[in-house]
Amino acid sequence: MAQKLLTEAVTEFLVIKDHEREQDLLSEPYLTRMKRDLKRLQKHFPNATVAELTGAKLMEYFEARRAAHKTFNNRRGVVSAFLKFALQRDWIADNPLTKIPPRRIRRRRGCAITFSAAQTTALMAYVEKHYPTAVPFFALCLFAGIRPCLRTGEILRLQPSHVKLDASLIRIDGEVSKVREPRHVTIQPNLAAWLQAYPLKKFPIIPANLQHIREKVAQKFPLAHDVMRHTYISMFVAKFRSIGEAALQAGNSESIIRKHYLDLKASEEAEQFFGIMPRKAEEPTEPVASTLATAA
Repeated sequence: MAQKLLTEAVTEFLVIKDHEREQDLLSEPYLTRMKRDLKRLQKHFPNATVAELTGAKLMEYFEARRAAHKTFNNRRGVVSAFLKFALQRDWIADNPLTKIPPRRIRRRRGCAITFSAAQTTALMAYVEKHYPTAVPFFALCLFAGIRPCLRTGEILRLQPSHVKLDASLIRIDGEVSKVREPRHVTIQPNLAAWLQAYPLKKFPIIPANLQHIREKVAQKFPLAHDVMRHTYISMFVAKFRSIGEAALQAGNSESIIRKHYLDLKASEEAEQFFGIMPRKAEEPTEPVASTLATAA
């Protein structure tokens, strides 16, 4: 068995993974998270060889800082892929993870953290007043459910050309989608009003200093990870009562929608949510009803 430094092994492993990404076999968000986790692994085991990653030491790493079960499983998943590669290269004699199973996570319905319609109204009013350049970002995340993460989220790859106001849809193609599966998101009338008042030709989806702006907004509102997307999905299900359509537009499975979003909101609150308009919105010439239909 060849002795291999962990740092050298990770470098060789990531060369393979970069090539797989180029072949569209891995998503960019997953590769980014993998690189981040492997950097953390190297920091935890400085100057170690791959063979020194015993089960006991890895268990300590997985449980570091009293990690939640989900964090434990995420760390284990990345290390598992790396160690399978190491085993193929004869850098280890056996895989120590065979005796460390993933943690079981109890799935509960209705656990998604969301904003109320009143909170969303206040948030958008605050952004519109203090940070108007960031209005499209918040509007797309809240009223279209675009994944909002500023490190790997879909919003970072979304282009103005994907947003087709004339057809009332947002085209999330495979390069934008987190799961690399294209989907259409119907632009509801209130989102159309926000994008007409703050057109993407003048207001970039990702404005300058967005991280700073988000931090400022988070001081006023509980802007937890994915709370805007969770809010959209739960409001969509409440308004249209269609788990299947919500799954298609959000890019989730129907089982996830049912477990986490069904019956979180009342239809009356959903009506309020999809009625949130910008202060500078133009009056429509004809009333427009919210729509469930997606473009073909």
